[in-house]
Amino acid sequence: MTDITRKIIEQILAVPKGKVSCYRDIALKAGLPNGARQTVRVLHSMSEKYNLPWYRIIRSNGSIALAEGEGRELQIKLLRSERVEVSDNGKIDMDRYGV
Repeated sequence: MTDITRKIIEQILAVPKGKVSCYRDIALKAGLPNGARQTVRVLHSMSEKYNLPWYRIIRSNGSIALAEGEGRELQIKLLRSERVEVSDNGKIDMDRYGV
């Protein structure tokens, strides 16, 4: 595992229950400017192995990136179970729930 990958994982794990962060901010906090795609890659390839709270990571505009039938419904369900308000179209108030 690279140092950057480890730092991204640490930042993902640091997002508390009931809060969300975005791909861009995770990368920035890990010291990787313009690294949003790297955050996506880590989430895609390592969420299960490291038990990452993948569902807490969303787009910077507060929307869920996953399409219907590709995990979107599960992500909404998991976020709502942590009392994060998610609109029916998959939007989250970043001012209220973002870290």
